[in-house]
Order: sequence, then C-alpha cells, then structure tokens
Amino acid sequence: MKSIHPIRLLAAAATLAAGAALAHGGAEHGAHHKFDASKVEETAFGREGDPAKVTRTIRIAMNDAMRFTPGEVAIKRGQTVRFVVHNEGKVLHEMVLGTPKELEEHAALMKKFPEMEHSDPNMTHVKPGASGQIVWQFTKAGE
Repeated sequence: MKSIHPIRLLAAAATLAAGAALAHGGAEHGAHHKFDASKVEETAFGREGDPAKVTRTIRIAMNDAMRFTPGEVAIKRGQTVRFVVHNEGKVLHEMVLGTPKELEEHAALMKKFPEMEHSDPNMTHVKPGASGQIVWQFTKAGE
C-alpha cells in the first residue's frame, strides 16, 4: 500500500503585494523547460518528473485573491503528476512546490528581492489568461 502525499495548495505568494507579483519579468518560467534525467535532483518533497512517465494530470486554477482551486489534492507516493496551472487573474502569478518551510523561505526572499527572476522545475510563473505546468514525481511522504 502506497502512502498518500497530501498537497495543500497555499498561495505562498499571498503575502506579496500585487506589484511584487508582477516583478518576475513577465516570463512564463518552466514553459520551455526540457527534461534532462542527468540533472534531476532529489529534494525533501520529491524530484522533477519525466513527462513521459506522467500518471496523472491535475488542473489548477489560480486567481487574484491569491487562491488555488482546488485548494488541496492527495497524491500517492511515487506518482508522477503534471500540474496544468491556469491563471484566471489579471496579474502574473506563480505556483511553487516545496515543503512548508521552503515555501515560507521563498515568500520571504520574494518580499526582499521582488525583482528577482528565478526558474526551477518545481515552479511555474503564469501570465494572466495563460497556462503553465509543472511535472513532479512525489517520491517521499509529506505535506
């Protein structure tokens, strides 16, 4: 029996001002990312997933109220998931996967350096009306 990995989709950027949310350079990070198995790094919450091994697609909507719908999903450990994230808002938004501690650190860093551009396999930045995606393999139990 595989353990379930509950994911609470909290708007880590919710503490950022709208102006800071716009300061990601307007790029849709992750949109043109190529998977390279030799560069995959294990993290406390899994690893970048191979798009050819996706076993489930989860559609997520994000909005200007800094909320995700659905707000929580359950994923089996070992599952490779494609998150298709659609920005229903009027400003740039991001979705970042991480441990609660890492998400807090990321939010604090973005507050301190709102103009910082960043792109990692565990995040996507999405322009208003557009969609982005993250492919992730959940190799460890967690929240």
